[in-house]
Amino acid sequence: MYDLIIIGAGTAGISAYKEALKYTHNLLIINDGPWDTTCARVGCMPSKVLISSANRAYDIQHLDGLGLSAQVELDTSQVMQHLQQLRHRFIRATLKDVDSWKAEHKISGRAEFINANTIQVNGSTYQAKHFILAVGSTPNVDADLKEKLGGRLITTDQIFELEQLPASLAVIGSGVIAIEIAQAMHRLGVKTDIFARSRKVGSLASPKLQELAQNELAKELNLHFETLPEAYRTIENSVEIIYQKDDQQHVLNVDYVLSATGRKTRLNTLKLENITAQFKDLKDLPVHPQTKQLSDYPIYIVGDAHTDTPIQHEAAHEGKMIAKHILIDGKASHVKTLAPLGIVFCSPQMASIGQNFKTLTDQKVDFVTGFIDYSKQGRAIVNSKNQGAAEIYVDKSSRKILGAELFCYEAEHLAHLLAWMITESLSVDDLLDKPFYHPTIEEGLRTALKHTRRQLNTNE
Repeated sequence: MYDLIIIGAGTAGISAYKEALKYTHNLLIINDGPWDTTCARVGCMPSKVLISSANRAYDIQHLDGLGLSAQVELDTSQVMQHLQQLRHRFIRATLKDVDSWKAEHKISGRAEFINANTIQVNGSTYQAKHFILAVGSTPNVDADLKEKLGGRLITTDQIFELEQLPASLAVIGSGVIAIEIAQAMHRLGVKTDIFARSRKVGSLASPKLQELAQNELAKELNLHFETLPEAYRTIENSVEIIYQKDDQQHVLNVDYVLSATGRKTRLNTLKLENITAQFKDLKDLPVHPQTKQLSDYPIYIVGDAHTDTPIQHEAAHEGKMIAKHILIDGKASHVKTLAPLGIVFCSPQMASIGQNFKTLTDQKVDFVTGFIDYSKQGRAIVNSKNQGAAEIYVDKSSRKILGAELFCYEAEHLAHLLAWMITESLSVDDLLDKPFYHPTIEEGLRTALKHTRRQLNTNE
């Protein structure tokens, strides 16, 4: 019997394996598919390569805010090759690490549970004292639509395989991945339409920032809010889409339809129902939110396989901490110890740190909101990136930072500062005693913090 079997070799599984090796060599890691990560192959890294190319293309065509003008002729024919070359580099780095692991620790194949302590892989059975399930997720796809459109319907796992940028694209969804890819494609000259079931973009929960983001992004992107295609038809090498908008029927022809409506767990491959019939409903699995333990079984689910925050650093942290605790203590303790941090790499960027506006409001927390309008912020104006705003949420009693939401230039960097502030339990007064160099984007945080302090002092 093994001390630990890890199923899945993505970010969470790799992190769990490397940590487990510090305490035991009596372990297995089993993987069905490529021995790399979603992040490197179809997620964080290739999408950021695409976005970087797109943003550079956009900037050199929009120089008027800097007192410059230029005649620009863009050639985007090498964008996908550039993306794929860099992606192979990231994948190779991961595989180099995996290749160094002992061969007897690795099995390629699909694992299925026989009972709570036994799995079957490639016709052989294996038992373990503990299991870590890190099988990840896969894009949601409408099976009927896939049958109708064939290769013209692609997912976020497939778009980075295209040899060339398409001439046109319809994106179904307006969440994090949808907005990132749609804006990047648009900026690279791809005629892009976005169809959204609701009136929401990205991840922002603040009503004020959400409305601001919708309006700002709609200036650039062709967003169809509360509108989904009614019918699809393939015509030679394109797709005809029929939809209703403003009480009129519209017809759109595109090269591809990108399904970007979220991802679903791959736990369905493991036959958890063989442990107990209760586990047949994957949407109602009794997974402890802090320890990630499945009911009272020696089974732990980490990473994208079961989460509301499919974020790389959280997956790595969960895998590492659970492997450590179960091999030292025999059970997992609280692993959700990181300050929540999520970033959307659209332009302007979005970020959510700590508790967002909706969470605080739903929990009836007594807080004040500090606000900064980045359209009027000095350094943002100098950089010709003066769009958006930010909110910081502060507890009225303790004066500590509870969370923040951002929709502004360089939000990825401001978000880290705010996450560290929250982790250190700093108050508004602590932070306003820190240096803020002039002129910087960070000065906007000081403006928001001063706004909260004025409200707090008024309430005293």
